[in-house]
Amino acid sequence: MPTPNYDDLDAFTAIVRAGGFRTAAARRGVSASALSEALRRLEATLGVRLINRTTRAMTLTDAGAQLFERLVPALGEVSAALDAVNSFRDSPVGTLRLNVPTIVARVILPPLVARFLREHPGITMEVSADDTFIDVLVAGFDAGVRYDERLERDMIAVPLGPRQQRFVLAGAPSYLEKHGRPIHPSEVIDHAVIRHRFASGVSHQLEFEKNGEIVRVVPQGPLVSNAIELEIAAAIEGLGLIATFEDFLAPHLASGNLEGVLDDWLPPFSGPFLYYHSRRHMPGPLRAFVDFLKRAPKT
Repeated sequence: MPTPNYDDLDAFTAIVRAGGFRTAAARRGVSASALSEALRRLEATLGVRLINRTTRAMTLTDAGAQLFERLVPALGEVSAALDAVNSFRDSPVGTLRLNVPTIVARVILPPLVARFLREHPGITMEVSADDTFIDVLVAGFDAGVRYDERLERDMIAVPLGPRQQRFVLAGAPSYLEKHGRPIHPSEVIDHAVIRHRFASGVSHQLEFEKNGEIVRVVPQGPLVSNAIELEIAAAIEGLGLIATFEDFLAPHLASGNLEGVLDDWLPPFSGPFLYYHSRRHMPGPLRAFVDFLKRAPKT
C-alpha cells in the first residue's frame, strides 16, 4: 500500500476535530474543497472510506474512527519530534495556531503580531477569530485567547494586550434627542438597542453595575447582526443604542458621531489572556510567542 501523504493525514484530523469541512477550512484559512480533495486522496490511498458525508452531516466510519484515535497522538509525536530541532536554531520555525475572540483579532493582535513576526521570520501564525468557546487542544490549536471568566483551571494564562477594557452603551445625537437619554439602566428596556448575535446564536443581555447594584436588561430593537461594522453604522444613523467594546466605538465617540450613555454603570473589566494546556509539549513557536508577550509593555 502506498504511504499516505502527511498533509492529507493532518487534514483528516482537522476535519474530524472541527466536525465538518467548512469549520475546519475556516480555522485553517483554506477552502473546504481543498480539504475535501485531501480526504479523497487519503481514502484512495488507503482504499477505504473514512468519513460518510451528506449535504447536511458527516460521520466517521469504523475505519475512520480507529484511524483518528491512533493518528492524533501519533501526529502529535511527529510534530514534537520536528519541533525539537528548534532548540538548535537561533529563532524557531513552524506554525503557531491561535483561536481568539473577534475583538482581539481586530483591535489587540494587529500591532503585537506585526512585531512578533518581524522578530521571528521563520514562524507562520494562523489566527482563527471565533466568539464561540471551544477546547482549543481538541480543535487543533496551540493556544487560545479568552477573558478570565472563561479560563479553565488546568490552563496556563499569560496577559495579552490592555489589562483593562470596557463595554460601553452609546447612541447618536439624533437618536438621543428624539428618544431621550436613559438615566438608569432599567430605562434601557424602553429604548431600541442594536443587538449583536454570536456565531453560537446567543445574543447576550446587558449588565450594569454601580455601588453594588447590578441591573440586567434583555434588550430589544429593530436590528440583530453578527457584523459589528453594520451595527455601528446603524447606531450612527440613529436606529438605536449600541452596546459593545469601547475599542470598537472609540473613534466615533471622539468624533461626536456617538455619545456614551450610563458610563458610570459600566466599570472596566480585566483584559484578555493567552492560554494553553499545561499538560502538553510546548511547541517552539508558542514558546517564542509567550516569551514575547512577557516582554511586551502592559497597558
